[in-house]
Amino acid sequence: MTVRGTKRAVDHDDALPAGRRLAHYRVLRVLGRGGFGVTYLAADERGGGQVAVKEYFPAECAVRGADLRVRARSGPGRQADFRWGLERFRDEGRVLARFRHPAIVEVRGGFEAHGTACMVMAYVQGETLSARLAREGPLDEERALATVLPIVDGLEQVHAAGYLHRDVKPGNVVIGAGGAPVLLDFGAARRAAGDRTRSLTVLVSDGYAPIEQYARDARQGPWTDVYALGAVLYHCLTGRPPPEAPARAGTDGLVPAAEASPRRLRPGTRDAVDAALAFRAEDRPPTLAAWRELFGRPRPGAVE
Repeated sequence: MTVRGTKRAVDHDDALPAGRRLAHYRVLRVLGRGGFGVTYLAADERGGGQVAVKEYFPAECAVRGADLRVRARSGPGRQADFRWGLERFRDEGRVLARFRHPAIVEVRGGFEAHGTACMVMAYVQGETLSARLAREGPLDEERALATVLPIVDGLEQVHAAGYLHRDVKPGNVVIGAGGAPVLLDFGAARRAAGDRTRSLTVLVSDGYAPIEQYARDARQGPWTDVYALGAVLYHCLTGRPPPEAPARAGTDGLVPAAEASPRRLRPGTRDAVDAALAFRAEDRPPTLAAWRELFGRPRPGAVE
């Protein structure tokens, strides 16, 4: 994937209006917009309650017509990019629907509507981690680890299937019932290897995206999500995200977590955060399993 720029202001002007139907789902409101599509809160008119429906709508190469159909923009390569991304979106939906983990949003299936594809996910009610951090400030170490480590466990299943999330950030983590974290928005999910170089533009999340996500042809892998998880944990512990990756080139202005945190950190946590946030990809733990070992804590659910 080509990665450049930062998250722009959310624009829902081209989203479907409330009341519009997508298959047997009725749109209630827009939940959010990302680089690959629009996510709606919808009512399942077959009696399935409320769900989140993600509509494939890559802003860089697609427009919505007066008939509400989504079409590729005019211009060199736009049609091919749209079709290629659409196939990847369908494929990813089928793969993600296989996962069942409490820390990963449940993908229930997909369908076609308005000239594009849609992914149906469970609607997770709760407070986003970004909202909680804005309200409470830094979390103590145990709460921070209880938020991040279950996601590590769930995301390992995604990596094992050959996929990356590539947009792990506090805004994509919902703290649900009982304080359990759930990772949302797999719209940026991509295979770790094998994707062709032609690609859609991804709007990266500054502070949480590593340097390789800013380069057109840089190799990405599990270490890419390791960086993002380390950045989320850093934000939980210090109350602020790390500086954006391009600003760290040359003279690195990242203040280590042990210095930025208002509380004393255990050596394992300190070392794990520092390792995850290594600027160069080759200096980070190559897998989530390798990163977890640095904490000196058992896998969730394991016996000490």
